[in-house]
Amino acid sequence: MIPATETLRLALRALRRNKLRSFLTALGIIIGVAAVICMVSIGEGAKQRIRTQIESTGTNVVLLFSGSSSSGGMRGGMGSQPTITWDDLRAVQTELPAVRAAAPLSRTGTQAISESQTWTTTVYGTTPEYFTIRNWSIARGSGLTASDQAGAAKNAVIGQTVAENLFGAGTDPIGQVLRVRNAPYIVVGLLESKGQGGMGEDQDDAIFVPISTFQARIQGGLSQYVRGPVYVSAVSSEAIDAARAQIASLLRERHRLAPDEEDDFSTRSMAEMTGTLTSATQTLTTLLASIALVSLIVGGIGVMNIMLVSVTERTREIGIRMAVGAQPSDIMAQFLIEALTLAAIGGAIGVLLGLGAGELLSARFGWSMVARTDIIVMALLVSAGVGIVFGIYPARKAARLNPIDALRYE
Repeated sequence: MIPATETLRLALRALRRNKLRSFLTALGIIIGVAAVICMVSIGEGAKQRIRTQIESTGTNVVLLFSGSSSSGGMRGGMGSQPTITWDDLRAVQTELPAVRAAAPLSRTGTQAISESQTWTTTVYGTTPEYFTIRNWSIARGSGLTASDQAGAAKNAVIGQTVAENLFGAGTDPIGQVLRVRNAPYIVVGLLESKGQGGMGEDQDDAIFVPISTFQARIQGGLSQYVRGPVYVSAVSSEAIDAARAQIASLLRERHRLAPDEEDDFSTRSMAEMTGTLTSATQTLTTLLASIALVSLIVGGIGVMNIMLVSVTERTREIGIRMAVGAQPSDIMAQFLIEALTLAAIGGAIGVLLGLGAGELLSARFGWSMVARTDIIVMALLVSAGVGIVFGIYPARKAARLNPIDALRYE
């Protein structure tokens, strides 16, 4: 029995004799592992980014929507049929122990005009509680106040994008005047930057005014009902389900819904939205990783093919080794080590290339990337497994050669 170190030395020497062929054989493994690492890392980065963006909407948040409309067999989406009244909102704010705060959010797209610039943006009507619910701090100036709400004041709090496009980068917008629908508004606050939202929108491209001002001067109608969603903050993350249950019970009672009637409202939690989007991202990542694994299998077939060619080319060498005392197990071990070495080297290079490609793509397209250690280890183990699985047949074929026939082989 030949020592394992000697078998390893012989295997490595055989690979070094055919450097180019060894590299080309490992190339399939390299590409497969690199593709898996790159796809999975970018997919994990996308999931983390989605989670971060949705969490930026606020902690412990439940969204309350009005019901859906139905006309001529066509059913509208959430909020298409106004059902939440201002009295309902006050009841949610004051009567539910699991609710910390609640704020309406009405919106419309329009142009905002400063002394020298015009910018198309989104104007929101809300109450001071909205910024507390969303954990949105004021960078400069002050926020909306209860007195602004009570007096329908023409004050506005703006996002960073609006400030830059209406007043110029680096300019202090506090005290400046902007016009919306021909009415002047004084900028009293500049919000901290929130960046991109969970749906890809620019959260900083926004103007906020008191909801009373919004109803009176920007978008009237439906005075009895809340237009748009209501942001509700639970007292803690553990109380989100309790808050939803209490909201449902309260509104069903206030709307006098029979036990067999459907809710004329709906609620969604941020955790639900995070789960839905990350699940979709996970599915896409799995699909891409599966495609990448196919190339890894193709690389394994390439290893087997080249090893079979190697067995044929080295038949006489195998016969000589057997004639001087090498056992079939020694021959099999040598060819298995060669296949495993090719796969392991290919896997290591593939990991480095995959990480490098992921970094380049992230920098080029602004994607996030998260390199998970367990995925890297798994990719290396899979590549080694591919080497063993696809190296067994050539190794067994070499070990089963008849020494006399092998010595006669030309």
